[in-house]
Amino acid sequence: MKLLLGMMLFCASLFAVDINNASAEELMQLKGIGAAKTEMIVQYRSEHKCFKSKEELLKVKGIGKGLLQKNENMIELSQCK
Repeated sequence: MKLLLGMMLFCASLFAVDINNASAEELMQLKGIGAAKTEMIVQYRSEHKCFKSKEELLKVKGIGKGLLQKNENMIELSQCK
């Protein structure tokens, strides 16, 4: 069981998107994120330096709790520089 859980976490990390460094193409790999939302994410990121938590994505126009929940396991955050 521990092995299976470890493998699942490893596989999830292979496809995780670091929202503080991801390109537009990488951001669009998230469920429900197209060109318009990607542009809003990149704009927010450039205005605020970085995202400090996954929940901060909710401040981006067009990102709601449902969308965040769908992608929560696919989102990574690198440390703010």
